[in-house]
Amino acid sequence: MESVLQKSSTRASLQKMGGFLSSMVMPNIGAFIAWGLLAALFIPTGWVPNEYLNQMVGPTIKYLLPLLIGYTGGYNVYGRRGGVIGAVATMGVVIGADITMLIGGMVMGPLAAIILKKVDLLFKGKVKPGLEMLVDNFSLGIVGAVIMILGFMAIEPVFSVILSFISTGVEWVTARNLIPLTSILVQPAQVLFLNNAVNHGIMIPLGLEQAAAAGKSILFLVEGNSGPWVGLLLAFCFFGKGVAKKAAPAASGILFLGGIGEVAFPYALMKPVTILGPIIGNGIALLIMQLLNGGTVAAVSPGSFLALLMMTPKGTFLVNITAYFAAVAASFLVVSFLLKLDKSEENEELAATVTNVDMSRFAGDKTAEHAKAAAPAAISAGKSIHKVIIACDAGMGSSAMGVSILKTKARKAMLDIEISNVSVDHIPDDADLIITNAILEERARAKAPNSKVPILTIKNFLDSNEYEKIIHILKNT
Repeated sequence: MESVLQKSSTRASLQKMGGFLSSMVMPNIGAFIAWGLLAALFIPTGWVPNEYLNQMVGPTIKYLLPLLIGYTGGYNVYGRRGGVIGAVATMGVVIGADITMLIGGMVMGPLAAIILKKVDLLFKGKVKPGLEMLVDNFSLGIVGAVIMILGFMAIEPVFSVILSFISTGVEWVTARNLIPLTSILVQPAQVLFLNNAVNHGIMIPLGLEQAAAAGKSILFLVEGNSGPWVGLLLAFCFFGKGVAKKAAPAASGILFLGGIGEVAFPYALMKPVTILGPIIGNGIALLIMQLLNGGTVAAVSPGSFLALLMMTPKGTFLVNITAYFAAVAASFLVVSFLLKLDKSEENEELAATVTNVDMSRFAGDKTAEHAKAAAPAAISAGKSIHKVIIACDAGMGSSAMGVSILKTKARKAMLDIEISNVSVDHIPDDADLIITNAILEERARAKAPNSKVPILTIKNFLDSNEYEKIIHILKNT
């Protein structure tokens, strides 16, 4: 039991770290795409090479993108003041560097915000009325200038050495055609909802380095290729059982067009052996792209097929499209074979009863089974439910779809409740009920502002039956 809890805690810690990294990158994905489009169009090898407009490409990746990340990282730690000093501190490491300092922004933004927060605490309650603005501005300016100088003189050289070492490692792996082997680690990490950590925290920053030098990078598609997961869902469409088979067609369409990978992960969790399909499919896709010089100019986020086409540079369409559908086919064949071998009865795991995994707060000394059985009653015994929060890892994909489904059902049930989606790391203080995926339950519990707020877990954000049970609970509140 202790070993299980330790593994759960380790997974939650990794998710938390990944969530923190991705929270700096995801809000700025639009800017990454804007830069990618500029590069795809105007660089010398672009669709419409233009020497004049190409002048925007270099400064955008050198200054704008790291500063945006630094500001966002600081903002996440300490609001607007944290964002401002985060951008100031990031500028120090950006100016002296010959390479893109996205990692510098990820470190300097939050670090500067933490330091400013500590400095502000020193002055709290000690400033005379009327001087607050003066002290706030000068404290930020002085601390920001000091951190900026330190970043320029001392920290930037360290980052440059580290990034050069990492870039050399990536080049070594690429030169030996070993990138396809990353699928052995990346696909299982995705199932554990570490997909944003892998993509936004590691692959995108490294990919931008490559794209700035070569005009494209395969690293954007190490995690960002949805083809292997589309293949898995299609296999469930034909050879799945029960609710899994019924829900798979809608999930595959959403993933192909919308790129929301979280809709596919519960299927692999339900039958872990099927993860072999996406591992093999992604490995084949990466091998094709590596041998035939594929890749994209910027991040494919969300990982839809349409986004892949938009980020594909001239001369690479055939390679990227072939790799995508090769991943779909390989994953489909492997998962279909594994599902055909399954002789178990109709599997309804995907529609398992909604359980309140955090009912220990209400259950006293009851057993876990009694606590779960008492979940609806425990919620009813508390305050009325007015604000329902659906939380996923990033707060932008699967939870948004869950909100749409639950809102429709709540409207039909004539329930007057507010329903919204957030990142599991940013649950609001006024939440009355939190709904999240079972994999993210531990993080949700740690981030819940009130220990008495009930948490319901679901296995699939797209499963209508799970929301029906939630509506039944809410109607009885």
